[in-house]
Amino acid sequence: MSIRIAAAVLTAGLALTACQTETTTPEPASEPALSIERAFASPSLTGPSPRALTFSPDGSRVTFLRAKEDDRTVLDLWAMDADGGEPYMLVDSRVLAPEERELTEAERQLRERARISSSGIVRYQWDSQGEAILVPIDGDVFYVDVESGDATRVMETEAFETDARISPAGNYVSFIRDQNLYITNLATGEEQALTTTGGGLVSWGMAEFVAQEELSRRTGYWWSPDERYIAIARVDESPVDNIERLEIGADGSANVVDQRYPRAGRNNARVELFMLNLETGSRRQVYLADTDENYLARVNWAADSSAAYVQVLNRPQDALTIRAVAPQTGTAEDWYTESTDVWINISDDFRALADGSVILTTEDTPGGFRHIRHLAADGSVINEVTSGEWVVNNLNAIDQDNGLVYFTGWMETPLERHLYVVPIDGSAAPTQITTGEGRWSGTFNSTTTAFIGSYQNPVTPPQTGLYDIEGNHLNWIEENALVEGHPYFEFAEDHIAPQYGTLTVADGTELHYYLYLPADFDPTKTYPAVQYVYGGPHAQVVHRGWQGTRAQLFAQRGYVYFAIDNRGAYNRGRDFEAHLDRRMGQAEVEDQLLGLGFLKSLDYVDADRVGLWGWSYGGYMTIMTTLQAPGEFAAGVAGAPVTDWALYDTAYTERYMDTPQDNPEGYEQGSAFAHLDNYETPLFLIHGMADDNVIFANSVRLYAEMQERRYQFEMMTYPGQRHGVRGEARQVHMWTDIFEYFDRHLKDEG
Repeated sequence: MSIRIAAAVLTAGLALTACQTETTTPEPASEPALSIERAFASPSLTGPSPRALTFSPDGSRVTFLRAKEDDRTVLDLWAMDADGGEPYMLVDSRVLAPEERELTEAERQLRERARISSSGIVRYQWDSQGEAILVPIDGDVFYVDVESGDATRVMETEAFETDARISPAGNYVSFIRDQNLYITNLATGEEQALTTTGGGLVSWGMAEFVAQEELSRRTGYWWSPDERYIAIARVDESPVDNIERLEIGADGSANVVDQRYPRAGRNNARVELFMLNLETGSRRQVYLADTDENYLARVNWAADSSAAYVQVLNRPQDALTIRAVAPQTGTAEDWYTESTDVWINISDDFRALADGSVILTTEDTPGGFRHIRHLAADGSVINEVTSGEWVVNNLNAIDQDNGLVYFTGWMETPLERHLYVVPIDGSAAPTQITTGEGRWSGTFNSTTTAFIGSYQNPVTPPQTGLYDIEGNHLNWIEENALVEGHPYFEFAEDHIAPQYGTLTVADGTELHYYLYLPADFDPTKTYPAVQYVYGGPHAQVVHRGWQGTRAQLFAQRGYVYFAIDNRGAYNRGRDFEAHLDRRMGQAEVEDQLLGLGFLKSLDYVDADRVGLWGWSYGGYMTIMTTLQAPGEFAAGVAGAPVTDWALYDTAYTERYMDTPQDNPEGYEQGSAFAHLDNYETPLFLIHGMADDNVIFANSVRLYAEMQERRYQFEMMTYPGQRHGVRGEARQVHMWTDIFEYFDRHLKDEG
């Protein structure tokens, strides 16, 4: 296994070369500038970073969500005129909802799936005329007149309404109540139930657990552009195993929660699709496939509402069929298909054009790099818009008049992300619009004459501005400059920038890493180190973006802080991911150990004092890596870990591992229990006691087995917390525990 170092330092720093060192531990560092308490307090040290940015339909305004200064977890709706001026609050969440209402279980799950930890206004939608904005908040729905600021409550009920939306032409508000789909006529105020049989294990217009969590589909109904039809899913969870979870709350309550949780190899929910005709009231079922063993992945409409394009993914997730559905009859025919030897990653990049053709992205390319494809109205390929050994992350906008596609991706290095434009006919290479050595995101106006651009790099927290279509800066929406008054200003001079480099595995694959040197770094001394790991698919740890305060907390406390993206990580193409195929917990471990070897080779790192930590898949990797390399790490911290893939859900696990029945050896070797004989590195295990994603049973089984073997370990559980530990107090508590644990094992003598 060869190692090649290619350090690419953003700011002036020390080269990673051998140097003369002492063998003594440096003196304890002075009190770090950044405390754990301040890192998680309000206002956020990242600064006032807006989110959910969008243009009004006429492009005259920009709207976004922004956290309150006194509470970083509560969001309000803000606006700014596109031609300049200061941002102003459009809707104060505390005015609409003075007292935060307890969420229903369905809404809690929806937010957990979407990784929404904030409260207040967490989503909103403009109407098509640009006159009003729909604001759902705490189960109520408000219609806000933009000019006057008046907010009208749409439904005067005690019920909790979810997934509320304005219809495409602005005539209706649709929403889910009690597992049924309703609409309200905005002109008359008349409310109509479009379905009535939802309840218990049956729901209409809602996404089932695995669709939300693993397919990123968080709705179950789709309006046609002309408002004549709604495609709607009916979900029957009765085939799914009922998992009884003991949900222990923060108030000491203990509730047995019946959760329909489809574990790998077991039954999924039964999902059917129907076409509702709002003019006639008829409902026609859509034929999806020859078997129920598939996933309803996406539904998109033709621009003229003549067809709905339904994406059906088979259960092994190696074949995707897009079916064109006639909404009048529900009849469907295959329109486009893809298949692969590994798995298909679903995207939201489907754009139906006015001429009947479609632009989408696909990994059906050499190397599995995601690229843009243009399809004719009959589903045949017109041309490949982009190609090459680089990645299109997502489509941003299409200028049909000028034949141009705008997208986000990378061409030079996966560490950066930029905005590009390319001709639809593929006649020229993409042109990069944005500049800098960092990461961009963009939202375009409807006329593709301007975009909202957000930029960040390791020393620059996210900055958001308005730009013309060529990338020229027009004005700031949130400059977020690190000047006096910024929450991070007092800590900026102590900010530590990472160094970047690559290591090469035996098969020639390059892996990217970052490395933070500790505060007051002295190359003649040795330091403890902590390696951070995620390791799973659909995540990229190493990039040239703002990394937040976690790395700073470690570095300012005298640790070398290091991370490497192993094979299987996101943003390098599907072939790079495919190293995980049927063998989770193997290639990733090899690559993390390659990173450990590099870390230990540095003269200023004490090879006997290196820790490892991660959360979720990273918690799994912490356990698997320390067990497969006993004694190589001095300590490990594993948060919310999977310990046996047979306990995790169908859609995620089977995508990479097949079923336990078809891949028993992969499941056996990918389980922590197969390697427990090697337990040597002490572990600190953390889990939320109400986790409905990586269910608490994963950790409980590990606790029991380790206790039976008389292994010593430490643990911390968080009552009422799900897959993420939320709230300032709990975050401070958890990170205080983590640092005290690492200090004891990596810093204390003896």
